[in-house]
Formats: sequence, structure tokens, C-alpha cells
Amino acid sequence: MKGNQLFLGILLCGLGLEASAQQMMFDFNGKVADAEGRGIAGVVVNDGYSFTRTDARGAWTLKTDTTRSKFVSISVPADYALPQQDGLACGYYVPVRTLAKEGGKHDFVLEKRRESEDDFYYIAVSDPQVRTDSDMKRWRQETVPDLKEVIDSLKQTREVVGMTLGDLVFDNMTLYEEYKTSVKNTGATFFQCIGNHDFDKRYQDLHNMAAGTPVYGEMRFNSFFGPTDYSFNIGKVHVVTMKNLNYVGKTRYIECMTGDQIAWLKKDLSYVPKGSLVILNMHAAAWNSVSAGGNIRNAGELQEALKDYNVHVFCGHTHFCQNNEVSDNLYEHNIGAACGAWWAGWVNQCGAPNGYMVVDVQGDSLKWHYKGTRRDFSYQFRLYGKGEFKTQSSFVVANVWDWDSACRVVWYQDGKPMGDMEQFTDSDQERSTQMKPGSKAPLTDHLFRAMPADGAKEVKVELTNRFGETYTQTIRL
Repeated sequence: MKGNQLFLGILLCGLGLEASAQQMMFDFNGKVADAEGRGIAGVVVNDGYSFTRTDARGAWTLKTDTTRSKFVSISVPADYALPQQDGLACGYYVPVRTLAKEGGKHDFVLEKRRESEDDFYYIAVSDPQVRTDSDMKRWRQETVPDLKEVIDSLKQTREVVGMTLGDLVFDNMTLYEEYKTSVKNTGATFFQCIGNHDFDKRYQDLHNMAAGTPVYGEMRFNSFFGPTDYSFNIGKVHVVTMKNLNYVGKTRYIECMTGDQIAWLKKDLSYVPKGSLVILNMHAAAWNSVSAGGNIRNAGELQEALKDYNVHVFCGHTHFCQNNEVSDNLYEHNIGAACGAWWAGWVNQCGAPNGYMVVDVQGDSLKWHYKGTRRDFSYQFRLYGKGEFKTQSSFVVANVWDWDSACRVVWYQDGKPMGDMEQFTDSDQERSTQMKPGSKAPLTDHLFRAMPADGAKEVKVELTNRFGETYTQTIRL
């Protein structure tokens, strides 16, 4: 008798667990249509794990495990406008909780572009990283007006898309609302990427928590900005944004992507013609070489997933500039932070000014410039006079923050050409003066030096970037 009761108890328990599991699996469906209700065929739809495409009527169906998936999103086709409200990207995703409550059905509505445009501007902003009201004040009074002024000029000729590359806040979840308000109505359509300081530090991230948990590290970010992994298309470009942090709680994290995320990326790219231009946004860098701390662990797996595409990666996290020409088809832009060295002054860890990147996208090619906050676009390097750079007291030093191997830095002494400046690795002088005693600023390799002759009166430095543009500065000795 006791054996039968035990068996019955186990059976009922198993049935209960099975029923519970079944409740977590939902057949979601809907339609992607234009404003007139006409279905849009071929739109890619995913729930973070499973992918499908809309049929000829614009219909889609996904079987979704809601213990793992928190959103269903679409990859907006290039022929349709990026959905937004008050300049903030939205309308391309729906929470699975909303879907479950509404009977599992959701229709996405897109606006057909009047004409296809292959050219647009792309603005990448890393690390606003506001923790205090004072930080927020500087962000709103310095960076945001500068952004708006630039966007006002750019949008006269082309669409402008903005992307913040993580660390929107500095572990202070109460500032999300004000941050969101601050990037409304800039004139661009702004998207967001999650950074390590954007998690609720009370919890681990979703994949580390128990299945079906109601709380997890990225839930606050999700509630304001939607999924952390998503994509869209504009012109000839496929744009992907991904979380690349394994958050283990209490501000602790590991820079990496999960195997499921790499699989998601491969599935997403499988719908993109090989050889296409892909922009990948993520918070932490993968291929930094001078200051390699902070690189994601599985950079090799990521590179393998991207091998069939022409890829430009935009990332932040380090608070310094470093361009990494990983391969012929893979270029990483680790850009300086909007907050510089955590709002301590006006420069980043490498000496680059607080700022952001402005990218001119023309078809399947890119042209970019780092824009210093409250600086003209012409400010592309800093020149230190002889004796100003303490570890290089006999030299004139140029800090060329957006340097790469296609750039050339030459100098003139009293009007006479002297050839290329010597590249070297050191800590930037201005950042070094801000450091506490016993601390040292990180090394950077975008420094160049030249030793003027005794009695020389003037040195001119000329930077020619990879696009053939020339910038000069002159200093009296």
C-alpha cells in the first residue's frame, strides 16, 4: 500500500512538472505588415534562440521556451524605416510576457521607405557611465548638446542612426529613466547596447539564474530598451548588437559571449548574403593588443562566426581609443568614452578627448572620424611641446587617438620636412597628471615623437589619415 502511494505521488509530481513545463512552451505567432495591413514577406523573426521568416502573407510562428526567451524581435528590412518613438528605437520587439498574456499573437507594423537609401550616418557613443547627479549633469550639458548639434547638421542630407555601446549608467539603476529621457529627440534614431555597469548587481544575468526566474541582472535594461541581442538592416548594411558579458552579480563579470549567443549570431547572419557589410556593436573589445585587459575570452569563436562578411566592430569599455585591424575583413574600433576617465576631466585613459565616433556610411564602405566633445572635427590629435611630456622631455609628442596603419604622421622643423615621427608606447601625459600617487595611466601606442634640434624655433606636425585627409598643428619652441 505504501509502495502504491509512493508511486502515485511520484506520478502526480511528474505530471505536475510536465504541466508546468508545458506552460513555459508557447506557440507564438503574428504578422509583419505595413501601415495598410499588407503582409511583408521574408522578414527574419527570432526569440533569442529560434529563427523563422515571414511567409508570403507576412505571417510568422515560433515555438518559444519562455524560461529562456524574454523577447521576440524582428530584423527590420532595409526597405522599411527603423521604428522609433521620440527618437528612441522601439516597435521591433515584444516581450514574451506580453505575448503570453495576449494569447500568443503579435503583429509588427513597419513603414515603407519612400525610396531606398544606401547612404546614412552612424554615431557610436560609448560609456556615458553616469553614477551621480553631477555625472548626469555633465552628460546632459556637455555630450548631449554636442551630439544634437552634430546630428542637426548631418540629418539635413541623410538619416542618422545612433548607438550607445554600453555602460549607460554606473550600477545606478535609478538613473535609467533620466538617461532615456536625455537621448530622446536628438534627431537620430538611437539604439542601446548593454554594458557591465547596466546590470542590476543584486542578480546574475539571465543565463546564470535558475530557469524561469522572475528576476535577473539585465531585467532593468530590458524594461527600458528591450533585448540585448538584436539586428536590423539599413541601406546595404546589416547591423547587429550583442551582450558580451557574463555577469555573475555584485558588479563581477567575465568578458565573453555564451555558446548560445555565438549560435544566435550564426543563425542571424545565415539570412545575410555572404560578403555583406556588417556592423557589430558590443561593449567589451575582443582584439586589443596594447592594453589587452578586458578582451572577451572567445574572440576566436567570434572571428570564425564573422569570417564570411566585411565586418566593422564598434565597442567601448576600456575608456581609450584603439583601432585593431584583425584581418582583411575584420576591423575593430575600440572608441573613447563619452565620460572620458569617468568624468574626472576632459580626456580618456589614453589621452583622447571625451567624445564619440561619427561614421559616414556610403553603400558598403565606411569613413569615420572621432569627434571630441566641444571640439571641432579638425581636432584629430594633441601636440605636446618640448618638455611638456615628462617621460619624453627632449621630444615634441603627438597623441593621434584614431591612428591605424594607414595613417602617416610627419613633422617639419622651421618649415623643413623631417620625415615620419617615431611611434612609441607610453602613458599619455595629461591623463597621467590626473592619476593618484602610485597609480599609472594605461599604455597607448598612438603616440609619436620627434626631437627638435637645439635652436629650432618651430615644429609643425601633419597627420594624414587613411582617407587622405590632412590635419596640422604647429607649436613654437
